[in-house]
Amino acid sequence: MKRIDLDDLPPKLAALLTSVEPGEEVLLVQNGAVAGRLTGGVPEAAAADAAPTSEAEAKEIFEQFRSIMEDEF
Repeated sequence: MKRIDLDDLPPKLAALLTSVEPGEEVLLVQNGAVAGRLTGGVPEAAAADAAPTSEAEAKEIFEQFRSIMEDEF
């Protein structure tokens, strides 16, 4: 996956990219020809993986976090 750091871009371009709605496309044009497309939003698979699927899984994640914090401090 390629990465674009918005801090490295001009403010107007960074604002345009962050305002893209899920599913909306940004057409990249160079010298009058289409150079690429960007589609806004998070892929459905990644969004499903980001949220815990059950209360038990959420508890397990919290316990792991608590354990790490106790080990560090």
